[in-house]
Amino acid sequence: MKPSEIRALSDAELAKKINETREALMNLRFQLAMGNLTDTAALRRTRRDLARLLTIQRERQLAKTKEASR
Repeated sequence: MKPSEIRALSDAELAKKINETREALMNLRFQLAMGNLTDTAALRRTRRDLARLLTIQRERQLAKTKEASR
């Protein structure tokens, strides 16, 4: 997922996407542990997507804090 696509999401959609990505990562880890994971690169992609989502969520939190302090 591209950062521009993530920034287009609303706060509620962003939170929902974070939860979905965390669940997907958990499922991938479970598949890896069971030996059923065929696309090991999916772990890396999912981790990075989650990091992007969390980074943009944090940017928004900091922007709101900065606005409130003015």
